[in-house]
Amino acid sequence: MEVLLDYLISILGLSNYNTRLVVLSTMTLGMGSGLVGSFLLLRKRSLMGDVLSHACFPGIGIAFSVLYILGRTEKNLVFLLFGATISGVLGMFVVLAIRNSTKLNDDTAMGIVLSVFFGMGVAILGLVQDIPGVSVSGLDDFIYGNSASMIWVDFQLLFGISGLIIVLVILLRKEWTILCFDEHFTASLGWSVKTLDFFLLLMVTMITVVGLQAVGFILMIAFLVIPAAGSRFWTKDRHSMFWVSGLLGAISGWFGSLLSAQYRELPAGATIVLVASVLFGLSFVFGKKGGILQRYWQQLQLKKKIGRQHFMRAVFELQEIKSSLSGEAAQNVTITLKDLLNYRSWSPKELLGLKRQAKKEGHLEDSDSQMIALSEAGFGEAYRITRNHRLWELFLIEHADIATTHVDRDADAVEHILSPSMVRSLETQLNFRDLPDSPHSLKIRNY
Repeated sequence: MEVLLDYLISILGLSNYNTRLVVLSTMTLGMGSGLVGSFLLLRKRSLMGDVLSHACFPGIGIAFSVLYILGRTEKNLVFLLFGATISGVLGMFVVLAIRNSTKLNDDTAMGIVLSVFFGMGVAILGLVQDIPGVSVSGLDDFIYGNSASMIWVDFQLLFGISGLIIVLVILLRKEWTILCFDEHFTASLGWSVKTLDFFLLLMVTMITVVGLQAVGFILMIAFLVIPAAGSRFWTKDRHSMFWVSGLLGAISGWFGSLLSAQYRELPAGATIVLVASVLFGLSFVFGKKGGILQRYWQQLQLKKKIGRQHFMRAVFELQEIKSSLSGEAAQNVTITLKDLLNYRSWSPKELLGLKRQAKKEGHLEDSDSQMIALSEAGFGEAYRITRNHRLWELFLIEHADIATTHVDRDADAVEHILSPSMVRSLETQLNFRDLPDSPHSLKIRNY
């Protein structure tokens, strides 16, 4: 067991004491940021994290000035973060006050608070730098982050508050989920929308303040938004998104910290955010719910499905035409490739590909290379496809006032997504149980 634990510590890059503090802290911070950020994303308030991080800036300068007035020359992290918290909460209240007491929208209120509080922070830091005999060295770390200088006391503070936030977010996730999707329903359940909103923003403030030393307030917004945005490419389920977002944030904190520890010239905050960006990029490309490759595959499958259905319907309609001319049963009529080329605007290459696909699916019988004969299963499938198409055509003509000359084109765009329940509804409305006649004339060009 001890050997396994040592191996796990080695794999995670936790052998070094200082690296262990940094990695564990940033992993916890990343998980907390991901969990909180998922609610910000669903609440459509991703910019609020940026506002609160910038609103914390003047509080740091004011807290440092208070320490100087009290005769304390050392930089007390707890006191500085307390000042940042007060400033951040004040910024949050100003945003809520502007939004609730004026006709300005959220974006305008957040933009005002972000710029004003950041300007105050820059001005206060400039005044502090002019105080004789006072060193402001280290205050800049709150802008870009400096997790490498973390000591045991800093670790306890960051790890403890991040862990507390994770627990609180997990406990309130059901109420916040309802809030994100329906404020009125939340109120009908007896919950105060404003109270839940306040606690959500309070969690954002806390995770922002505690992450100032590790990531810095400029990059903290990325830590709140990127993992949550990346999780949307992996799942559409709200609860799954919640955990995936936390996992992406934890991985970003872990791997970013390890890279920063391995290459000293890489700042930890920027590296963590870059790792989060890489994970977002991978999610964007390979995600199972909306990733580029997934969407491409779905479009490819839909294109194949549409092509197959058009092919089967074309064969069935040609059999109808030839059957009406010869008096022979439609399922016994054989169609040639030339007939299909004259009937639809396929190229010979496209048509051969559609034929191979239909034969692979068992819808065609073995026949001469120029002949096409539907199998029993193929005839049934072609009948179903043609029937659904014509039901939709008749519905468009009778209920949507679509001209008969355009109805075939409009039906082509929808027929491929008709569900069984929709087909039953069309049958009821149109009172059709058998195959309806086509509302437009069927003919083969040059036949």
